[in-house]
Amino acid sequence: MILSLNYQPRRIEEIFGDGADLGIKIRYVVEPAPLGTAGAIKYAGDNLTESVVVFNGDVLTGIDLAAVIRLHRERQAKATIVLTPVDNPSAYGLVETDDAGNIQRFIEKPKPDEITTNHINAGIYVLEPDTFDRIPSEVAWSIERSYFPSLIERGETFVAYIYDGYWIDIGTPEKYTQVHRDIMDGRFPTQPFRDLAAPRIAMAADVRVEDGAVVEGPCFIDEGVLIKAGARVGPYSVIGRQTQVEEEAAVDGAIIWPNCRVGSHAAVRNAIVGRNCHLGRNVSLGDGAVLGDKTTLTDFTRA
Repeated sequence: MILSLNYQPRRIEEIFGDGADLGIKIRYVVEPAPLGTAGAIKYAGDNLTESVVVFNGDVLTGIDLAAVIRLHRERQAKATIVLTPVDNPSAYGLVETDDAGNIQRFIEKPKPDEITTNHINAGIYVLEPDTFDRIPSEVAWSIERSYFPSLIERGETFVAYIYDGYWIDIGTPEKYTQVHRDIMDGRFPTQPFRDLAAPRIAMAADVRVEDGAVVEGPCFIDEGVLIKAGARVGPYSVIGRQTQVEEEAAVDGAIIWPNCRVGSHAAVRNAIVGRNCHLGRNVSLGDGAVLGDKTTLTDFTRA
């Protein structure tokens, strides 16, 4: 597996290492500058000789990749693109196909009278490396606007795999939050919530919950967390490792990353809190708020 990186590559490598813990081998390729969706593929895979599966990094899906590769090989395609249906096609770029599943054209951000399909690019492709020569080296190049149209113009076999299962682009705070809820509710079945019985509380063995604290599921509480007396952890909360929730604090539907501290009588609802943050006594953080790493909030009205 090759991870094509540009932003904070060292942080990503620290998390996944060489892949041994996951049973895979990971190689990291860091772009010298952002090269676009096609330029990055060429930079990472220019020396490859076998079919390449490309996956956008901000997509979560349950797709069967083996089935996509099988179609690609059966059709002897130069490229195969996964398409998925959406409820609001006008917000995306649409992809038209013929009855045989061949790609006909791409329509970017269509007007209402231009909507001919509800299928969009799912950000998953199988590509043949012998087509990479049309992508210029070390310049920004778009797979959607340049590479894919070249396949159509040259009459090369370019086919669609239609997938109507779970698929979500987690590139916004709202979608990122939705993914957590989908996992807790079982819409995307995965550990530790797969087959977990109600109230679906996934809690590490060493979590300490003091007398008088309340924990309601579904929720996820990671290693080393301390929830003090009188605190409440509500449904759809995620609390990262080594975080402390102090007396009478409330965490409800929030995602809190590791090593944070939620002060006494503070409230965090439907927000996202980065690593190593400190929310002081009586602080209130509401719907849609996003805090970066190492943020400190203080209730100045009580200073």
